[in-house]
Amino acid sequence: MGSKANRTRKKWQDYSGLKASSAEQDFYTVFSNLFKDSNFQIRAKPNEFSNIYVDIKLSKKVLSEIYIPHTAITRHGVFPDYAIDNFKTKKTLYIEVKRQDGWIEGGVRSDGRENAHEKSSKFFTPGLLKILRAKGNLGEDVLPFWTVFQGNITRDPCRVREITCWYDEYIAHYYFWRDSKNPIPLMKHFNKHLKRLLL
Repeated sequence: MGSKANRTRKKWQDYSGLKASSAEQDFYTVFSNLFKDSNFQIRAKPNEFSNIYVDIKLSKKVLSEIYIPHTAITRHGVFPDYAIDNFKTKKTLYIEVKRQDGWIEGGVRSDGRENAHEKSSKFFTPGLLKILRAKGNLGEDVLPFWTVFQGNITRDPCRVREITCWYDEYIAHYYFWRDSKNPIPLMKHFNKHLKRLLL
């Protein structure tokens, strides 16, 4: 590992000497700071998939059975929250950050009824996996995305079990960022489990 690559490891270690602020840390800010003077960058709202559905071919039979609008559909796609790129290797990992309420102390079970976590599961579909893998240049043997959960969902006994089941052995590809005042565990997770995919 070169000195530039080592800088990201050094930076999260440097955070341990800082006093945690009372404000929540923003995912983008954490990784922008982590990646300074390295081969990595974080991009907010990557738009490379903004039109992926526009050119999906449908059979004549299906086309005869659906509504065909008079105006052309020019924008129809997927918009991850972030992308982490390695300039040197030309590899990219796509990121979803999902903040959601959940069932915790003093609440009721229905507090966890939101479905932001379910929406993030679209990246598991065969078609999107193929598209994200090709664009991210990560190969066929890994998931091309990372989902970070924030808020009470990270402590909800039902939602934590659902997410753990969905990701199964892909434990590197999701993270419960329970204390968003402390970015150190988040950065450690990236450095330990995901950074190698981009090298």
